Order: sequence, then C-alpha cells, then structure tokens
Amino acid sequence: MRMTITGVGPLLDEIAASQGTTPAALGLLASIPLISWGLVSPLAHGLATRIGTDAAVAWSLLALTAGTVWRSLPGPSLNLWLGTCLIGAALAVANVLLPVTIRRDFGSRIPLVMGVYSALLGGAAAISAGLVVPISHLAPAGGEPLGWRIALLASGLVVPIALVAWGLTHRRGIFAGRGARGSGSGSADADGSGTAAGATAADERVGRRIWRDHLAWWIAIYMGMQSWNFYVFATWLAPIELSRSVPPVVAGLDVMLFHVCGVLGSLAAPFLARTRLRPVLPVVPPALGILGALGIVLLPGVLPALWLALAGFSCGSALSISLTLMAQRAASHAASSALSGMAQSVGYLLAGLGPILFGLAHELTGGWLLPLTVVLLASVTGLTAGVAVRGTRRVLDPR
Repeated sequence: MRMTITGVGPLLDEIAASQGTTPAALGLLASIPLISWGLVSPLAHGLATRIGTDAAVAWSLLALTAGTVWRSLPGPSLNLWLGTCLIGAALAVANVLLPVTIRRDFGSRIPLVMGVYSALLGGAAAISAGLVVPISHLAPAGGEPLGWRIALLASGLVVPIALVAWGLTHRRGIFAGRGARGSGSGSADADGSGTAAGATAADERVGRRIWRDHLAWWIAIYMGMQSWNFYVFATWLAPIELSRSVPPVVAGLDVMLFHVCGVLGSLAAPFLARTRLRPVLPVVPPALGILGALGIVLLPGVLPALWLALAGFSCGSALSISLTLMAQRAASHAASSALSGMAQSVGYLLAGLGPILFGLAHELTGGWLLPLTVVLLASVTGLTAGVAVRGTRRVLDPR
C-alpha cells in the first residue's frame, strides 16, 4: 500500500517543475494521505461493523486503484490533488482494518505476523522509492522520458493484484454480510439479526470509550511520532540530497536505503520482543531515532549511511511495535478495532504536520538545520510515549 505514496518524495522536484511551484509548497501533497488517514480512520471501525471487515478492505483496495489512476491523469493539476485525497482515504480504511484482521486470524502469532506485515509495507516502500525516478527518466526507443505521471501510476500496479488476491482468499467474508462481519465483540444469529444489533451497539460504545483512555492516547502519540519521522524522510530526503548536488538516481537509492533499513527494523522487532528487551522494547526505536537524527543534524558529512540506517531501522521497528500494541493491548476484537482507528487517526493527523512543517522551516531558513531539528524533537516525543506504553496494561482496563 505504501508504494502508492512513498514514490512522491523522490519525484517532488520533478512534479514541482511541471506544476510551476516549489518543492516546499508541495510538502502539503505528501501530507494529504496522512491527513486523510487521520480524518477517515475513525470511520473504518463503523464501516467494518456494518458491512464486514473483509468487504471494507476490498472496497478500500478498489478505491485505491481508482485513486492511483486518477492521480496520474493528464490535464488540470486538480487530478493530482484529488487523486491523492482518494488514495489517502482508501489507505486509511486498510491501515485500520488489516491489523484487526491479523489479530482475528493469527492469534498467538500476532507479533511475528505483524512484523512480517510491517516489513512488507517497508519493502514495498523501498521498491517504489528506488524505482520511480529511473522509470520517470526512461525514454523508450529514444523518445521522450516517461515522466512522473507514468512513474506514479507504476507504483500502484500491484494494487489490482492485491484486490484479486484478497477477493479470492476472503470471498466468504466479503459476501457474508454484517452477520459474519468478524469485527465486533459479540456474535450474530443465523439470520444476521438478534444479537447482531446488540453487538453493533456494544461496538459503538467501545468506539466512544476508547477516546477517553490514557493508554490509547499514548499509543496514538507513539504511532504519530513514528509516522512523522518516516514521512518526513520519505518526502524530503531526496530534495535534501539533490540540494547537495547528489545525482537524482543516487538520491533515490539513498531513500531506498532508508526504507530497506526500515524493513530490517520491522523484521527485527518480533525477535527483540522475545529477548530481555521486551519490557522496554517501545523505548528502543525512538532512542535509535534520536541517534540517527543527531548524526544527520550534527555530522551530515560523516558516515551519512549510518545515520540513515539508524533512522530507517527506528521507523520500521517502531511501526511494527505500534501495530502490535494495537492488537495486543485490547481485550476484544471490538476494542482492537476501535484502538486501531483511534490511534491511527490521531497518529496520522500528527504525522501529517511533519512534511508541512519541515517544508515551511526549510523555506523560512533556506537550509536544513532547523527542519532536521524538528525530526529530533519528534524522536524525543516518541521516546516519552515509549516510556508511557511499557508494560502489559490493556486499553479500557480499570486503572
């Protein structure tokens, strides 16, 4: 899913040139999916309650396909912006419900499967970031380069395949209707009535209560700071590199390195959870992120690959831990769905500010020191949240 949005950063200069604006002004473009996630995520729990989790994910993949095509259509720049909005809304539903599906289907293997899921997200992001620039520069038979529109369209080629695969493996849940929704806390009668209405009402009460839970808010902040740094780097790393006279393809590969290290972080998190680090595991990724941010701010010319590796590993492992917290710190399926929607809503609204503020700070100062300091502050905030979410307490438990 991330393939459709992480390709924007490496192409930011090219898109800005074709649209007659500055890369800083396009910082909002990178934030639109995050803002959409923040606004739409709370609705995903209710949608799953009404039409079923499997059907909701299927519709989100269909909308993601449409948004990817719309964004790449030639014509007015409105296509770019509205297509990106639809992509963001579609991803919001899938982001909330896929961790819930993992909790439902994989039980005791949640940490491992969540790590693999996070790694796949990061791996897809790495592939997209590394390939969009070469694709945009590709000139078939000596003709004109394909350009950024084709490159962004190519980033969504796997979405229809994912839709078909989801339909084949979850067709029973998609067509079963609300009675087999698998997203609530109760059961339904054979005809989908009776206790289904009571379960729906109970789910809605859980959805309201989650917003008053302190642990849920700390999980949301933890998620937000991880996403803040991830999308700042995904959006702005290539422009930073280009400002230092790094060739565009090399800049794209540096972004790919960041994402690859994120994949390693996602895969490492479940195994670290089995070690003595488990009680303090949420603290580890932000601490590594602080080291990476300090290196990028204070020693940008010394071992830059190391700082990027630390930043990427931090973001990837923190994502895996965030998603695992949403699944494991809830006593029921309904609570997990509500927590996932709430945490991702708040988290992505916070994260949506990251690329925008980073771009504004760069435009105000003309340099990268102040913007990168913002990344450092986000890592410190994530560390504070990591301390708060340690332990085993679940959301909605009596304090």
